[in-house]
Amino acid sequence: MLSLSRQQRSVLLGSFLGWSLDGYDLVLMLLVIPLISKLFFPTSNVTLSLLATFAAYVVTLVMRPVGGAFFGNFGDKIGRKKTMMITIIGFSAATFSTGLLPTWDMVGILAPVLLVALRFTQGFFAGGEWGSGAVITMETATKSSRGLLSGILQSGYNFGFMMASIVYFFVFSALPESQFIDIGWRIMFFTGIIPGLIALFVRYKMEESEAWLEKYRQKKIERAPLRKIFSDKENRRRFFLALVITTGLMYAYYTTMGFFPTFLQNYVNVAKSEVPALMIVATITSFFGQMFAGYLSQLIGRKKTLVVFAMSAIIIAIPTIYGLYHATSFYFRSLYTIILIFAATSGFGPIPAFLSERFSTEVRNSASGFVYNGGLLIGSWAPLIAVTFLSNGENFVPVLLGINVIIGSVILLIGAKINPETKDAEIK
Repeated sequence: MLSLSRQQRSVLLGSFLGWSLDGYDLVLMLLVIPLISKLFFPTSNVTLSLLATFAAYVVTLVMRPVGGAFFGNFGDKIGRKKTMMITIIGFSAATFSTGLLPTWDMVGILAPVLLVALRFTQGFFAGGEWGSGAVITMETATKSSRGLLSGILQSGYNFGFMMASIVYFFVFSALPESQFIDIGWRIMFFTGIIPGLIALFVRYKMEESEAWLEKYRQKKIERAPLRKIFSDKENRRRFFLALVITTGLMYAYYTTMGFFPTFLQNYVNVAKSEVPALMIVATITSFFGQMFAGYLSQLIGRKKTLVVFAMSAIIIAIPTIYGLYHATSFYFRSLYTIILIFAATSGFGPIPAFLSERFSTEVRNSASGFVYNGGLLIGSWAPLIAVTFLSNGENFVPVLLGINVIIGSVILLIGAKINPETKDAEIK
């Protein structure tokens, strides 16, 4: 039975809530992309509108490595807790402000400009969120509990996805489509301020990482952690080897979960009311899958766990997407969704532990945050690549999308093979 101290519970909850808000915001954007594409990028070409809106969405993801490096630098210099207070305020405000945006009919070209600018800001602050939360949680945990706590923390993103899907389901069900287009999507973004305020309160009460405080007392704080990462040969090698893992995970994740609402609404014969229900199925699967993967990594190691899920996704990607594409009932669509999402997204579970174990305390926040978000530099393009693939091969939709999942899984498999096992590393 997992037993946590008050400090460990406080840190885990504060980190979990922040990561949940990140997932909440991003899935809200994914759920309303088919609508947003018409309000902010009106054109008679549906594919062009989708590509333009996904490009605005990708801006959020591409900015996250910049935010990860910037705020990770602060996390190593001024502390994990202070940095987490700044990031939660920044991207909670950005989520809320998305609901205030004017549309093309209101202000013309200024509408997409403001949307992109706000997503830019969102990505910057969100990029700093994961690194500090993951690092302080792992530095507070015992060695024997790191795997499971890693999976619980990482599943917070899917908890946010799940909450957003539930909010979408109720708002979409409560309002006629015309009212949803007018104000419903705005209400969804306004609700994002609630978990942000709760997380801010919890973080205010929690204590700083003892591992960081020890370095601070010894006056061993690294004043230029980013420079140390890239100037030191060993740190640099660890950075780029770990980046292969996060790139593969991100690519597979955004091909499946990231593209899932659009795939269901635009390529599969699914009623709009069924989309949030299937998203809830997907997010619950990923939620428990990542916790399971974190726990499994404590038993068999981080590397073996990543290999298991990468191989599983490679094997089942095309068959499950084919089944989902041709399924005629909610039951079978749910079944194929569970199998696909479990294999393609659960591998994230051990990542907070793996990255924290891979780098020393002086650069851990900077390196972990940058590596994790750096995977998005390639991985975040998966939905755009998927749209391009599918628009040019309508008769081969399941195969083309399955190949996209396999690409990410092969990259992950390579990353797992070239990185060492870290389960027994000392990080305090």
